[in-house]
Amino acid sequence: MSGAEVRDTRACRIPAPEPGGPRPDRVPRVAVVGGGVAGLAAATCLAERRVEVVVLEREPSLGGRLRGWETTLADGSTATMSRGFHAFFRQYYNLRALLRRADPGLSSFVQLQDYPLVHRAGHADRFSGLPTTPPWNAFALAATSRSFPVRQLAGVNVPATLQLLDVQLPEVHERLGHRSARELLDLARFPGDARHLAFEVFSRSFFSAPEQLSAAEMAVMFHLYFLGSSEGLRFDVPRSPFPRALWDPWETRLSELGTAVHTGASVCGVEPLGGPGYSVSWECGTIPREEVFDGVVLATDPASLPALVERSPSLGTPEWRERATGVRTAPPFLVSRYWLDRPVRGHRQAFLGTGGHPTLDNISVLDRYEDEAARWAARTGGSVVELHAYALPQGCSEEAERDHLWRQAVSVYPELDGAVAVDSRHELRADCPLFPPGGHVRRCGITTPDPGLVMAGDHVRVDLPVALMERAATSGILAANTLLGGWGERGHPVWSAPLRGRHAPSRALARASRGSGPGSGRRADDRSR
Repeated sequence: MSGAEVRDTRACRIPAPEPGGPRPDRVPRVAVVGGGVAGLAAATCLAERRVEVVVLEREPSLGGRLRGWETTLADGSTATMSRGFHAFFRQYYNLRALLRRADPGLSSFVQLQDYPLVHRAGHADRFSGLPTTPPWNAFALAATSRSFPVRQLAGVNVPATLQLLDVQLPEVHERLGHRSARELLDLARFPGDARHLAFEVFSRSFFSAPEQLSAAEMAVMFHLYFLGSSEGLRFDVPRSPFPRALWDPWETRLSELGTAVHTGASVCGVEPLGGPGYSVSWECGTIPREEVFDGVVLATDPASLPALVERSPSLGTPEWRERATGVRTAPPFLVSRYWLDRPVRGHRQAFLGTGGHPTLDNISVLDRYEDEAARWAARTGGSVVELHAYALPQGCSEEAERDHLWRQAVSVYPELDGAVAVDSRHELRADCPLFPPGGHVRRCGITTPDPGLVMAGDHVRVDLPVALMERAATSGILAANTLLGGWGERGHPVWSAPLRGRHAPSRALARASRGSGPGSGRRADDRSR
């Protein structure tokens, strides 16, 4: 990739709010707790406005849940392990703009041309070659896909389905957030294969099974990736391992801005000083440190947030503390990466989504796009294959899940049968946010009861159509803007996919199906049974 990107013509620019506070008589100091996407976004936006920033990251390197680390394989070669494949979609406007600070042409990325999905029964869908403008892309997919047989489409509940074309935040959470994605799909009466390929594959990308995911979150996801944005499912991936492609250049950019980055820094507590300012204590190895800051950005992952708030007993109000300590994490997920003694077949895609399997959600062939893996494959004649399984049972056996996942992969790529693993690495984690039915109203927002304390992360409420890494990046910018505004400094604009359903006639039909006048407060999906 290179050069400036052309955005969807209906993408929305949200300007930074007008500064609301007086300019301080000295440079403010801010501690950013967490060095993932959200924390680095906040740190960058603050430092670009001449704020003194200190980033405190618990892990030995930056990147949060996208960090990478070096490992030595059984053949003596060095490889970079991570928590797996991530797609950087074109509608990730804010994340991509931040990455351009260090890599103006996004030369560290390569575009993958397709997003194929294959069902266990043999049905396959592709998103390449479709019209780019919604809803015609959806009509074309339904017309050409074997997953949408005409006879079964006749039974689809049209009023319930139309709700996916009428997305506006936060209203969609009030209308659909009480239901699970599974319930909405049941109401819509989609054909079984279509549900697996067109819905469940995507809901599981939020690390949740459809019954655990809010129907409103699924509607927002479809709006962002398919039904509301003309960017569609085009995406890029780093052509090198995450540290070299993303985090090392970003850290260099922060250093140029005067930001101090401390990795291996475990934050022990954050305490307000009774007036302006906060005391932040942390440990680097066995060395305790404590410093005073004018502001703090809590950009930890959702699994770490409750414990940090418990260790900071004076922060916030009881209601806020209950929300922060009640943040829920999604079920475990497993990433298995294999360095194999033989190649997969030449026509295999770099990325394949799967449906209808017990746990297998996707297969990536890293040597199709990542330079480090490609060099290993060229030298050995093998291949580097990665398997993902989302929403595993709590307390599952990692060894059993590894074996089960491999057997499913062999059923999709039969040439894997008999392949010998030169080495393998496995990551079983459970630290991603859960977005359950009814959870939106309990979610923490950017601001807190403490004016100098803000929050950022993909678990934080952002009433824009953003998700995953883009939600993290957007929340970090908005957190920085909140602090900057309080210090009389203008913040940064953010971009978003269209703020409401793209097709006016479809929105009108959806609203007509919900009725009007007395009694119209009943939710549309209840009436459309």
